[in-house]
Amino acid sequence: MAEIVVTDRDGREHRVPGKAGLSLMETLRDLDYGVAAVCGGLCSCATCHVYVAEPWRSRLPAMQDDERERLGQLDGYRPETSRLSCQFRFDQKLEGIRVEIAPDE
Repeated sequence: MAEIVVTDRDGREHRVPGKAGLSLMETLRDLDYGVAAVCGGLCSCATCHVYVAEPWRSRLPAMQDDERERLGQLDGYRPETSRLSCQFRFDQKLEGIRVEIAPDE
């Protein structure tokens, strides 16, 4: 089964099954230590903000302007690693992806 490696806000690492075809946010919001995902994936709240490790960043779809704008408003924004987990779907090419849940803002 495909796996996602998630570091929670307390620095603990968790290995969870990836759900092909769903946005990463949909998997992370179902976890006790995951993301809030308040807007449900509409790219309007940034409560699904994560930091994506290499080499997976280059495997993600390009960031669109609305995502970049939303992230740019956050204190915890890291231009090289920040993404909204609602903006890409999990699939086999992301097997083993490592993400860190960004600070709650």
